[in-house]
Amino acid sequence: MMQADATHLTSLFEHATEGIILTNGEGKIVLMNPASLRMFEYEANELIGQPIEVLIPHRFHHRHSTQRENFYLQPQNRVMGKGRDLYGRKKDGSDLPVEVSLGFYHRDGELYVIAFVVDITDRKMIEENILRQQKELEKMAEDMRRLNAELENKVEERTMILKEALHELEKSQQELSEALSQEKELSEIKSRFVSMASHEFRTPLSTVLSSAALISKYTKTEDQEKRDKHIKRIKDSVNHLNEILEDFLSLGKLEEGKVLTKAEKFDVKEFLEESVDEVSGIIKTGQKIEVRFEGDTEFATDKKLFRNIMINLLSNAIKFSPEGSPISVDARLADRRLQVAIKDEGIGISEEDQQHMFTTFYRGKNAFNIQGTGLGLHIVKRYIDLLHGNIRMQSQLGKGSTFTVELPDLSGHIN
Repeated sequence: MMQADATHLTSLFEHATEGIILTNGEGKIVLMNPASLRMFEYEANELIGQPIEVLIPHRFHHRHSTQRENFYLQPQNRVMGKGRDLYGRKKDGSDLPVEVSLGFYHRDGELYVIAFVVDITDRKMIEENILRQQKELEKMAEDMRRLNAELENKVEERTMILKEALHELEKSQQELSEALSQEKELSEIKSRFVSMASHEFRTPLSTVLSSAALISKYTKTEDQEKRDKHIKRIKDSVNHLNEILEDFLSLGKLEEGKVLTKAEKFDVKEFLEESVDEVSGIIKTGQKIEVRFEGDTEFATDKKLFRNIMINLLSNAIKFSPEGSPISVDARLADRRLQVAIKDEGIGISEEDQQHMFTTFYRGKNAFNIQGTGLGLHIVKRYIDLLHGNIRMQSQLGKGSTFTVELPDLSGHIN
């Protein structure tokens, strides 16, 4: 059985289509099969005992010797030349493109290395032909691109006027679209204004006319109390009309970009107390505004805009809260940032209405029977933006609202 196996191995060695070269631990050739002899064009036994470098091109001798020594120190089965070109050297000194796989075994304490060599000359020729054809195709593609570019240049020259005309047309269409959009928005604002004005102006004007007519009937001295009552109604109505006009004037200035900021330093605690004093004239019976303050007192911002913000928010808290309900102002100044929270226990704002509260002329569904233009919170938001701050709103129907204003210290903006 062993003799039969040896015969098969000999036949495999002799008739293999791949080259098989066996070297010993010194790197000398021990055996070469016929296929390897044909590849390198040597006769039988002509290379036995020669160093393997005889089959390596001279330019690779030094590197190959180092690699062979490293391989003998740590032999392992592997493929040589992966990712790079590998060449052998024929008897006539010409290069032979090859692929090489290495194996090894030990016998009688000596290392033997088997090299399986494949002649890839035909493959290299095919690869070179492919590369050549690829270059030719790239050249043809480049020529086509150049011709296309020339053609495109001619077409572009002839269509330049058309492109400019189309550009101008698109620009005109965009301007028209923007104008129509602005017109639509303006129309909606006008519609809301007419609706609001017809309601807000009618009520105080009717009050003024009716009270004026009634006053003329109270001519006797004992009618003075009745006259005073109607005079007060007239004054309240005129004040309300004045507030409406102030809102429109403020909105107009904002839209025209005429509202400029001027920062100044002031005592913020004292400022808040003054703001509460200013709205004391409209406080309902039993209402009380409590101011709580902590932190530093010196702060810098546009005092006039900040006063308008505070008066508007405090007025809303008073207006939308019932008699006898508390209103609180909690302020804190720290790290050059002021936070003021104005809280009431009034009618509150629904979740649906909250997302629209800072838009123009918008009023909550539960506030239509209360005087107002729907501009106050919009103006507040615009003023706060000018002061580089922000405003947050928390509210629940029937349980009140809290508006929190945060402003940065603008000391660096003082001229």
